[in-house]
Amino acid sequence: MADQRPIGFWLKLVDRMIDEQFAATIEEHGVTRRQWQLLNVLSNGVTSVEQLDASIAPFLATDVPESAAEHLSELIDSGWVDDTAAGYELTERGMVAFTRLSEVVQANRERATDGVSRQEYDATLATLERVARNLGWSE
Repeated sequence: MADQRPIGFWLKLVDRMIDEQFAATIEEHGVTRRQWQLLNVLSNGVTSVEQLDASIAPFLATDVPESAAEHLSELIDSGWVDDTAAGYELTERGMVAFTRLSEVVQANRERATDGVSRQEYDATLATLERVARNLGWSE
C-alpha cells in the first residue's frame, strides 16, 4: 500500500479546487467567492461590517489586513447591497440575484459531494471542526 498523504495535503488540494471550481462557475455571474459569501450572510438580515468580518474571517487574507468592506463596494455599486444606518442589507435586486446564485452554488456543491453519503459528509465536517478547535479555533 502506498503511503497515505497527510491531512494538510488534502485540505490544501480540496480548498484550491473548490476555489477554482467556484471561480469558474460563480464569477461568470458577476461575483467573486467572497462577494457570494457576503450575500449569503446578508440574506439573513441587516449586518454590520464587524459581523460580516467575523462570518467570513476564515476566507479573508491573513498576511495583509483585509475586511469584508473591501468586497462590498461592487455589491453596493451594482445595487445589490445598501449601506444603511443599521448596517449592510440586501436590496430587492440583491435578493433576486442571491436566489439565482444560490441555485448555481447548490449545483456546484452537489457536483463536489457526488458519491459522498450524508453520514460521510457530516463525519468529515465534525472531524474538521474538531481539528480546528484542537488547533485553537473558537467562535
